[in-house]
Parts: sequence; C-alpha cells; structure tokens
Amino acid sequence: MKLDVVVIGACEKEIKDLPEEIRCDFLDAIARLKEGILLSMPLSRPMPSIAPGVSELRLKDRSGIYRIFYLIRKNDAIYVLHAFKKTTQETPKKNIEIAKARIKRFL
Repeated sequence: MKLDVVVIGACEKEIKDLPEEIRCDFLDAIARLKEGILLSMPLSRPMPSIAPGVSELRLKDRSGIYRIFYLIRKNDAIYVLHAFKKTTQETPKKNIEIAKARIKRFL
C-alpha cells in the first residue's frame, strides 16, 4: 500500500526555500518512503523527543546541512512537519518545538 504525503502548515514554504539539490534529495527520500522502504542512518534517524514515529531526514550539500522532520502513520500517510537549515551541532529546541506544535495543531 502506497502512503499519501501531507505537508503540514508552513512546511510547504520551508521546502520551497531549500536549495534545489536538497529538494531533489528530499523528493527521492519521500518516494522511497511512499514505496514502504524504510530509511536508516545516515539518511534518516528517529526523533522520539518530538513524538513517537517522528524521524528526521539528514540532507547535506555545498550550502550546508538541512533537516526535515516527518511522521509516518502506518496505513495513513507520511506527514512532513518542518524543514530547516541546521547551523549548530545539536538540533535547536526551537525547531523541535515547531514540529511538536504542528503535530498538535494539524494532527
């Protein structure tokens, strides 16, 4: 069963603002997820600090390091929650809080 992809709230603009190479890598990763292919490190890792089932895509190009949080609900959809350029070693709390708020608000 193929899953639908739902981009939550302002995440659509966040993805449009990503560099083209990162957007292409994102679309490739989403296509694999839709086919039921589980992604693992280093491309994706679980983010239980946000919510159960949330993971982050870990993408990188010449311009920097980017993260995209997503939630997979089995037999439902892939929810894309938040996309941002990472500027520190640790994921900023602000970005975690944005993803948590979008889950509460839209799901």
